[in-house]
Amino acid sequence: MTSSREELAAEIQQRMVRLIADVVLFNHAVAAKVGLGASDSQFMTLLQTYGPLTPRQLAEHTGLTSGTVTGVIDRLESHGFVTRRPDPGDRRKVVVTPSMQAIQAKLVPLYAEQAEHMHSVLATRTEAELRVISDFLADSIAANVVAES
Repeated sequence: MTSSREELAAEIQQRMVRLIADVVLFNHAVAAKVGLGASDSQFMTLLQTYGPLTPRQLAEHTGLTSGTVTGVIDRLESHGFVTRRPDPGDRRKVVVTPSMQAIQAKLVPLYAEQAEHMHSVLATRTEAELRVISDFLADSIAANVVAES
């Protein structure tokens, strides 16, 4: 048990690093099971978080080159996870849209055990504790968004 605020903060940071590493490794394993690469699964996360994006927006979010982005989109499209559609605001552009039906059929079952575990962990917390956790995660995400800029 930690005895000071600094030790507790250090413990939280170390556990967050471990959690992030575990999640990244798990996502890599899931991606490999469906024939995708590691960055491919991150594109899926971006599309599920932000909704349809242009290839340029995907490049901006990931820092990858346009050629690499095109390759990832090609792989995702060949597996049925995304479709390219004309941008309604500018028909010269395309928008990459996640295919929720394919995601539900092929990916969701691979995350079911992890989701069940998370549900069990959260069920042991009070509503007040859940609010603190939610606020902490929101603040952490906001800090990362600023770091991306």
